[in-house]
Parts: sequence; C-alpha cells; structure tokens
Amino acid sequence: MPYSVGLQAAGAALLSAGLPVLFTTAIIVLLVIISITSSLQKDVADAPARLPIYSFFTIIPFFRRRFDFLNWGFQATGQSAFQFDLLRNKVVVVSGESARQAFFTAKGLDLTEGFKILSGAIPMVRGVTSDLQTKRISLIHKRLAAVQKNEQLSMLIRPMLEDSRRLMDSWGNSGCFDPFDNIYELVFQLTVRSLSCTEISDDPCLVSRLKKLYDTLDVGTTPATVLLPWLPTPAMVKKLWATKEIYDIVVAAITAREQSGVSKNDTLQMLLDSGDEKLVVVGFIMGLLIAGARATGTTACWMLTFLGGHSEWRDKAKAEVEGLLASQHLFQNSTIDSLSSQMAAIPLETWENETPVLDSIIRETLRIAQPHTAMRRNLGPEMHIDGKLIPSGSYVVYPFSDVHLNPDIYHDPWKFDPNRQPETKSAYNYVGWGGGKTTCLGQRLARVELKIVTALFLLGFRHCIVDGSGKVAREPPLPNWNDILLCRPPQGSFRVRYERSGAVL
Repeated sequence: MPYSVGLQAAGAALLSAGLPVLFTTAIIVLLVIISITSSLQKDVADAPARLPIYSFFTIIPFFRRRFDFLNWGFQATGQSAFQFDLLRNKVVVVSGESARQAFFTAKGLDLTEGFKILSGAIPMVRGVTSDLQTKRISLIHKRLAAVQKNEQLSMLIRPMLEDSRRLMDSWGNSGCFDPFDNIYELVFQLTVRSLSCTEISDDPCLVSRLKKLYDTLDVGTTPATVLLPWLPTPAMVKKLWATKEIYDIVVAAITAREQSGVSKNDTLQMLLDSGDEKLVVVGFIMGLLIAGARATGTTACWMLTFLGGHSEWRDKAKAEVEGLLASQHLFQNSTIDSLSSQMAAIPLETWENETPVLDSIIRETLRIAQPHTAMRRNLGPEMHIDGKLIPSGSYVVYPFSDVHLNPDIYHDPWKFDPNRQPETKSAYNYVGWGGGKTTCLGQRLARVELKIVTALFLLGFRHCIVDGSGKVAREPPLPNWNDILLCRPPQGSFRVRYERSGAVL
C-alpha cells in the first residue's frame, strides 16, 4: 500500500510540474532503457572488451572528462581496445602502434561522419556545413589548398602582421593577461583575415561578435546536443540561434561583395571568381573559420605559455627571428620603422624553410598540448584492427595521448623539450598534424600564423609566467587534456606577465 501511494504522489507531482518536466523525465527513462538494452546485447567472440558499466553512465565522462575516461577504459578492461555505446552508437577505442597505423590508413574509416556525430561543436546548417555531398566537401578542400598556394599565402603575411600589431598595441606597455583570452582572440582575427573577406576582417566589432557566437557553440556543446540534436534543450536553442547569426553575417558579407561589384584580393573573391555555388562559399567560411581558429589558437596560446616558462627557448626563438631580419638586411633599418613592417618584408620561403627553432617549438607544443581524439566512422565493410571486430556503421576513436604522452616513445612525456626525438622509430610516432590519409589540410597556413604571432610577440615584448598570486612561476602549467578544445588549465591558475621591449610594433 505505501508503495502504490508513493507512486501516485510522484505522478501527481510530475503532472503539477507541467509538460517540460514530463518530457524531460520521459527522455531520461528512454535513455536508461536504451542503455540497458544495449549493454545486455551479446558480443561476438572477436569483439573488443566491453566497459564494465551501463552505457548510460559513459555519456557524461566521454564528453566532459574524455582523457580520464579513455585512460580508465584501458585500465578497467586490461585490453588495448575496448567498446562502449553512446545510446545506439557503438564506439570502439583503439591504442598501440599497429592499431594507430590501421586507424590512419584504413579506407573505410570516414573522418567527416565520425566528427559529426561524436563532436558536434561546429555550426550545423543542412546543406551548408552538414549533409554536404562528397563532391562539395572535396571542392572545399580544393579551395583550402588554393588559399595556401605561394602567391595567396605570401599576400596574407602583411595584413596578418598588421592585425597582430594592432591587437598587441591595444595591450599597452605592460601588464598581465590570460593567453587563452588575448592570444586566442588574436589568432581568431588572423583566421578570419585568411579564410573570409575584408568586409568581416576589417570590422573589429564584427570579428568580436563572430568570436562570441562561436564561443556560444563551444559552451553549448553538451552530450544532449550531440546525441539528441532534435531535443529542444536551452543549450540547443542557444546553439541554433548562434548558428543563425553566424550564417547571417557570412551571407550578408557575400551579398555586399556581389552587389558592390568591387573585386578585392581576399579568399571570398577567390571563391566567387571560381564560380562556386553559394552553399560551398558559405560552408567554406562557416566551417573552416572555427576549425582553423580552434586548433591554431590553442597551439599559439601554449607556445607563448611554454616559452614564458622556458627562457632558454624563448631566447633561441627570439635570436632566430632577429637572424631572419638581419639576413634580409632589415633589422634596425632606419627606413623601416616598425617590427611588423620589417617582418612583412621577409619572404614566405624564408618563414617556412629557415626557422628550425620555431618549427621544433611548434612540433613539441602540438605533442604536449593538443588534446585530440581522432574520430572515424566505419562506412563498411566490417573490418578488424589488431584482431578486434569493427562493425560496419560503428565509430572508432584513437586518442593522441596514446602516442604523444607515451613514456615508452617520449621519455618524461610532460616535459617541454623541443630538442627531443621519439625513443623508437616509426612513421606514426608523431601525429601532431594527423597521419596517413587524413592529415591537416590547413597546416601550411597554420604554421605561418603561428610563426608570425610568436615572432612579433617575442621581439616586441619580454614575458614570463606568473601563478595565481602573481609570483613568477617555476614552470609553466600542465595542459589539461580533459579540456578537449583548448587543453586549458583552471582559469586564474596562471597568467602571462609582459612588458614592451621598446621596439615599435
């Protein structure tokens, strides 16, 4: 009797709470049922080991503490591969050298499908950034390659340096900042400059608005918005509204260019002159802006953080840039007033081929502070990795930490040491730019951006790392691999202290 009374009371409470609570409760019950039924399914003999928990309880840790969750999965199963379910989506996590090679070279493993389901932090507009035909995706990749051709990339150096000078000047002569605010903002500006149009990149207020909208997409990416995109949660509503605003900004810029009839020397003009349909032009700008800004912004933030905590490498990098200017007979040239003007005269070929110190710093930063988990979907047929079945339609995940933080491959892996080399030789002992058939298509542009930002900052400022109390830190903070976007340490735990060197930016 008390049990039935309790049920009646609970039912009355739910009814009085209204439809939103009823709807949410129904969804939770449905998820639990799906979780239990998925977990009760029997696996074939060659299936990867299954996590010893109901799949419902894997959802939050996979999206919120992925690094810890995946490490726990390997420990809990004692295997080099394991599986779990995200609702109806089967996910297989693999590790080890042979699995890494198979993952990056298998023809049936599709990056676009894997990223779309398991990430979800990009603006989704049907036919524009999602559900794109393979032909359109290939065309976007082709246009990205065109942006990075010698002539186009050389043309971008001067305006990128001017953008950097303007923002760095706004910081004043001295102070402290969080690089994940200031440096990330700077890189976002450079990415907008490189991959969109002057109508947007020349308007600081519009660029700031775009950044806030993309930040809204990041914050609004929750397990529910990824796995249940049709569920009208507050986070999903905010994501949809932010996506609409981004779309409107991009379309307005394209329309303004078309109506003006004025041809300009930027990426949008290249896209329009190529005769691409509007879906491709809008998808290119909306998708690549955030993809480029996230990865390059994270790396730039950590590069200057590591250099602020390792003065010997900061001095080496600074000396290398000074050497570039001297070799071009530009350094201290009285006819060129500013550092940015001097650097703009350095040819692209020199930036790319005569900066071994900056190259090694970029490589080491990518190894320690890019918390990537590569995601693919097996489009078929079924396949095996290290003898474990990967069914058609399932998702495959490879955490970069398996190689980049592996002490057998990189001794003392958390130590920042740009001189280091892997302990063992293998084509897949470093995957900072991807590997096999899926390498970063924008890496040439990213490298130039990173070198420009770092070079101008090192010559224009002196800097160090201070802790939360403002005291000079003995060493830089450790990257937080559970932060799947920025690897950002706890906010307020450190800052960059800087002062102008006296040179005119």
